[in-house]
Amino acid sequence: MQLENTVKVLRELVESSGNIVFFGGAGVSTESGIPDFRSVDGLYSQKYAYPPEVMLSHTFFENRPEEFFRFYREKMIFTDARPNAAHLKLAQWEREGKLSAVVTQNIDGLHQAAGSRNVYELHGSVHRNYCVRCGKKYDLDYVLRSPDIVPRCACGGMVRPDVVLYEEVLDGEVMNKAARAISKADLLIVGGTSLVVYPAAGLIRYYSGDKLVIINKTPTLSDSGADYIMEGKIGEILSQV
Repeated sequence: MQLENTVKVLRELVESSGNIVFFGGAGVSTESGIPDFRSVDGLYSQKYAYPPEVMLSHTFFENRPEEFFRFYREKMIFTDARPNAAHLKLAQWEREGKLSAVVTQNIDGLHQAAGSRNVYELHGSVHRNYCVRCGKKYDLDYVLRSPDIVPRCACGGMVRPDVVLYEEVLDGEVMNKAARAISKADLLIVGGTSLVVYPAAGLIRYYSGDKLVIINKTPTLSDSGADYIMEGKIGEILSQV
């Protein structure tokens, strides 16, 4: 579908909908300069002492916290990133009362920075951190300003990011709220995700409507179940709707 036709179709779908839910992945953030995991230039294509999925695992965090935080600070935190056209358009739709929720696999907080309020962060956020011993909460600045490689709480416990590491389960409450939002949507837009990361990708099964739109630069495993397939960059497409 050519871009002009894609924009026309999506604009009509948005105009005829009153309860839009957006489900997004790493492709939403790449247009803000944040690399994804699986593309040619992604983390999985780079060379490290250990594979990224090992370095971002619960076991690695527990056993090699200094190496974990070196990698985490260098490759998972992007303080200079700013919301792009996709983030801004979604926030606009929410203000207009057309979009009810954003469900995201990203941990960068860019949807909130753009003005979105009802955001379900399936994999957590770099902006939230907590002490593993006493539970005290800390912001991202605390982690970045820490004089030690491994940030410490006043009680002496490690301060870890509130993100879901490999080997950890997703927050059940967040998953349930996201599933309920998707189940009530009259238009579900899936963008910037290859839909291969589970259990997050399985959430689209809760959608029972007839306006499932998938926007991605490459085919996804769920294309056969979509009502509309739109190929391209999510920000470029949404900015013209």
